[in-house]
Amino acid sequence: MVFLAITPSGLKDALREAASSGTAIWCGADAVSEQDFTVLKGKGLTRFAYALGAREHLVLEDALDTIGQHHPDEIVWVEAAASAS
Repeated sequence: MVFLAITPSGLKDALREAASSGTAIWCGADAVSEQDFTVLKGKGLTRFAYALGAREHLVLEDALDTIGQHHPDEIVWVEAAASAS
C-alpha cells in the first residue's frame, strides 16, 4: 500500500499511520517544505517537485502514474475530504 498525501494535514496523518507499517508515502511540494522534507528523509517519504493541492485531474493522474511506476501492483490511498454539500 502507498499513501498519496495532498495537504500538510493529510501528510501528518499518513506519517502517523505509516510509522509502524513502513508504508511508502508520496506527497506534493505544497504538503511539506523542502527544509522539512530533508528532515523526514529516510521515513519512506517521496516528495513531488510540483504541487497537488489544486487537485487538478491531469496532475493527480500523472502523480498516480509515477507512483505506479515505482510501486507496481500496489494499492494507492489518495487523501480526500468528504464534501460538505
